[in-house]
Amino acid sequence: MPAPEASSVTPVEAAALFSDLIDAPALVLAVSGGPDSTALMVLAARWAKALKRAPVLTAVTIDHGLRPQSRHEALDVARLAKKLGIAHRTLRWTGKKPKTGLPQAARNARYRLLAEAARKAGASHVLTAHTLDDQAETVIIRLTRGSGLTGLAAMARISALAGGRDISLLRPLLDIPKARLIATLQAEKIPFADDPTNRDNAFTRARLRGVMPRLAEEGLDAARLALLARRLGRAEAALAAMATEMEAKMSVKSAPGTVAYDRAKYDFVPDEIALRLLGRAIAAVGHEGPVELGKLEALKAALDAAQNAGKPFRRSLAGAIVTLTGGKSGGKIVVERAPPRRTARPKSLTKARAGRAKLKKTR
Repeated sequence: MPAPEASSVTPVEAAALFSDLIDAPALVLAVSGGPDSTALMVLAARWAKALKRAPVLTAVTIDHGLRPQSRHEALDVARLAKKLGIAHRTLRWTGKKPKTGLPQAARNARYRLLAEAARKAGASHVLTAHTLDDQAETVIIRLTRGSGLTGLAAMARISALAGGRDISLLRPLLDIPKARLIATLQAEKIPFADDPTNRDNAFTRARLRGVMPRLAEEGLDAARLALLARRLGRAEAALAAMATEMEAKMSVKSAPGTVAYDRAKYDFVPDEIALRLLGRAIAAVGHEGPVELGKLEALKAALDAAQNAGKPFRRSLAGAIVTLTGGKSGGKIVVERAPPRRTARPKSLTKARAGRAKLKKTR
């Protein structure tokens, strides 16, 4: 049975998508020129035009300089923005590009530049065009990477923008299928760019995107995966609130720059909450970035074994050191910042020093 033809997003639906932004002073729209972000710009511009007092909209295109067509696509976005009556800026990712981890590096650069644009525009929010399909793909990607509950909750409608203090990242189209956005543009005869990297199997998301139709045949379509993410998001929020409550009850006085929990109380905390408390403490005092779930689970298992056996414990993870102090009664679980790792000496320097030492011996 063929899939039903997608329908355009109506003005009433568009008004609902942006309704919580009416009082915002200004908004930045991340627009690459592809169908999703072009539809975001069109829908947001028409929503704002219908208001008596609307936020000031600025469309921002990030030119990563990775494809020769990107400059022309940015110009096309600028022309459409002018036609829609909103401001437009093109920002370029300059400097040397990494040979590995390019998608993540490009993503980090994009959000950094968008945060800068939002600050200059006085915007409270940056809007991106992530769709229902993007949400489903994110769930699948995180499943393949062994993510826990936090990761499988995937993308939230609103979150803090990395590198943008007091600026929120909003995804108003997260419940809208990509096909409906394309239908919206086609109905208005609005052109959009086609980025071939979206089909490049060198990238994980593109490869998994090719698997999605087969999953849909078995009932695991984008809507079902997005529903799973929403349900897990509810569970995640509840567990996060519980962890915050337990953190307040279990925390004990410790030296500045450290986190300490009551060792006896920790014994009676559910495993998931105890794991989260350890992760929070390590993230708070460590200096090596996010804590990997698998490594955190291994550390907790070792900590539990030592606690049950009454043995000493001291182990480092992600730039933090976790230590058991005292006995079960009156003892603590202390998390403190680890000293910086010693950097290996260059071989040339080591050889030079060895040569000088040998010379001294022969004198």
